Amino acid sequence: MNFIAATQLSPDATRRECSMPDRLTLTGRGARRLIQTVACGLMTVMASAGIATAADDNPANWPVYHGNSKSSRFSALDSINKSNVKRLKVAWIHQPGEITGGLQATPIEIDGVLYYSSANNKVQALDAVTGKEIWRYQPKLDPVVNEIFFTASSRGVTVGLGKVYLATLDGRLIALDQKTGKEVWSTQVVNTRKQSGNNFTSPPTLAGDVLVIAPTSGDSAQRGKIYAVDANTGNPLWQFDTIKDDQASWPGNSGDTGGGGGWLPGTYDKESNTLYWGVGNPAPDYFGDERMGDNLYTDSVIALDPKTGKLKWHRQELPHDVWDFDSTYETVLFERGGKKLLFHPTKAGFVWVMERDTGKLHNVWPYSQTYNFVKTIDPKTGELIGRRDPKVGEEILICPWILGSRSWNHGAYSPATGLWYNNVMEACNTVKTAKQDPTKLGLTELYYGVESVQMVPPPDQPASGRFEARDPETGKVKWSVPYSVPGLGCVLATGGGLVFNGDVFGTLNAYDADSGKVLWNFNMGSGVRGGIISYAVNGKQYIVVASGMYSHAVDFMPPVFPKIRDANGGAALIAFTLE
Repeated sequence: MNFIAATQLSPDATRRECSMPDRLTLTGRGARRLIQTVACGLMTVMASAGIATAADDNPANWPVYHGNSKSSRFSALDSINKSNVKRLKVAWIHQPGEITGGLQATPIEIDGVLYYSSANNKVQALDAVTGKEIWRYQPKLDPVVNEIFFTASSRGVTVGLGKVYLATLDGRLIALDQKTGKEVWSTQVVNTRKQSGNNFTSPPTLAGDVLVIAPTSGDSAQRGKIYAVDANTGNPLWQFDTIKDDQASWPGNSGDTGGGGGWLPGTYDKESNTLYWGVGNPAPDYFGDERMGDNLYTDSVIALDPKTGKLKWHRQELPHDVWDFDSTYETVLFERGGKKLLFHPTKAGFVWVMERDTGKLHNVWPYSQTYNFVKTIDPKTGELIGRRDPKVGEEILICPWILGSRSWNHGAYSPATGLWYNNVMEACNTVKTAKQDPTKLGLTELYYGVESVQMVPPPDQPASGRFEARDPETGKVKWSVPYSVPGLGCVLATGGGLVFNGDVFGTLNAYDADSGKVLWNFNMGSGVRGGIISYAVNGKQYIVVASGMYSHAVDFMPPVFPKIRDANGGAALIAFTLE
């Protein structure tokens, strides 16, 4: 193992003060409801009696990053529904005190306590009914975080086994006591300075007692890896090399700087004890002349045994990617026609549907309307038909653009409607490729392999955005709503027949999940870049939104979406409930 063993803190050492001052930085529904209420009450009694309950068995909780073990961002709660959503009112607001990079986290809620992180890895635990702070933790970050490209961003924490787990901007995994916020252990997983600025911007994934994480190495001159530690101690367990050791796939030493970061959380399926993970693009992003193989396992969905890190199966979606199209997005588990399937959207504007036990292809369909990097993708074989690769010295138009047909902000799948709700954008960029010397790149420089990149609208039409509902198996559109600027926040679907989505300007909309009609909205003042969740405490349902617009995506958008300049920054958790 190349990463450093955990530092296990003694009980005395864990008594460090976590309460630091804020630092401001400018930069039959009725029957179901009755059963639900009784279940919530029973869970509360059991918890207060000291009887352990599995958080993800309680429909009143939002226990993991994507809400549940299917990664669907669906809440079965239906107290807030089509008939009464107009009565939603603000219950509480919590400001983390950090606004750099906005608020990109998806909060976690378990048994009446909400946990989340804000910029620079600040972690806070709140009373989920009142928003009152219970504890806070601010790690002392290595100064290298001020010298790298991926700064400030923190998409959340992971909670389990009595701990709150944080992956940091300086390459560590940290475990905090769930009740007190005091540090239990800390493990240095990657050396951010020596590894081209690689760090962690997303929460780890907990698979039993194994904690798994992958860094931001897709656009850097590094060899990507997925790391696992013991969730109880922080001790290293295994590493999976996302750059396959194969000269046919990576000629010469090209794999040593091949990227392949898996920088978003994976999906753990308890039933099969399988960890699904999306792997990012190869590097250099656009210059593929020196990595002429298929570049496995980049742009792939991989299925791992979480205990050993052994590969069960893989499906590469884009062999030899030369368009910067990550495959790191959510892997959603669902069932159709008696088959256990998963669907996986990507930056490329396509959705891959697979059998989740084997990776066998079930379908491929586009959600982009303007893609041109291929003529099409064979839905039966996955073959890229009519691919258009950049050539050195020649400018080429690539659609979708550098941010993809959607950024990393996740969609939501409702098993009640059978629909997937997703934000989409149509934009392109011109690219002129060039060779880069990876040894001369600074910590803030990305290994793109370009001479120039320019953001442009698609041919013969303006750049555009929309929010839409589709069948995830076939891609058939049920409804679509235009947006003047594409939505950059995550989506929530609920058992109340509602879908919640926020825009970049701060309007939170509640849509009819069947028709797309807006049933309610609220102006929060700053847009949504993070997650929207739902939970219930003592039978009362809440909707909580991470409001706070900004991220690197916003920096790329003004040439084609100039209205983005009117979006306000900020950072606040806003909770809603029925009056």
